[in-house]
Amino acid sequence: MSHASFIRSATQTLIDHADELTALDQAIGDGDHGLNMKRGALAIQGKLPQLESKPLNDALKTMGMTCVSTIGGSSGPVFGTLLVTLAKELPPAPGPADLARALGSGIAALTRLGKAEVGQKTLLDVLDPVRRLLENRSVQPSGDLLASVRQCALDAAQATAQMEAIKGRASFLGERARGHVDPGSRSMALIIGAVCDSLRVTP
Repeated sequence: MSHASFIRSATQTLIDHADELTALDQAIGDGDHGLNMKRGALAIQGKLPQLESKPLNDALKTMGMTCVSTIGGSSGPVFGTLLVTLAKELPPAPGPADLARALGSGIAALTRLGKAEVGQKTLLDVLDPVRRLLENRSVQPSGDLLASVRQCALDAAQATAQMEAIKGRASFLGERARGHVDPGSRSMALIIGAVCDSLRVTP
């Protein structure tokens, strides 16, 4: 399976949801998250022919560097660092355990980068539940893992609405940030969901 299929799916999903992400960020942030993520997604799509010819790890690294150079605000370094870390940690043909381990390294890298932790209304609150699910994949019925990962990511992003923001501009709102989904978490869930959907329909 070519990784271009899930790269295309994930980037197009971000483009299609740019207005939603903007609205989420207008409620508790700068209001530019949707536009920034769309800019990065378009830049990655422009490199699809190049990415398709690269091994997965090299493609992830290239996408990470593209995020850093094209996505504004804090999201560029965050998503860029995550992708570059995954590029370093994943084997050529990763399985669930490999993904769980690589996500753990990504979470650690993002914690160092932003001094944020799980439970502080950031995309870590999507990555960590997904990591734990992959780590405990043996409890999932055969064939249901992708659907479970997708739903886990979407539910985890929605759950950030009940959290108080500790990091970023939203932290200035205190309790007023409750009731609003974290935009970065929603972006992360959209990406994971799109990748899962692509993998499920690709032979």
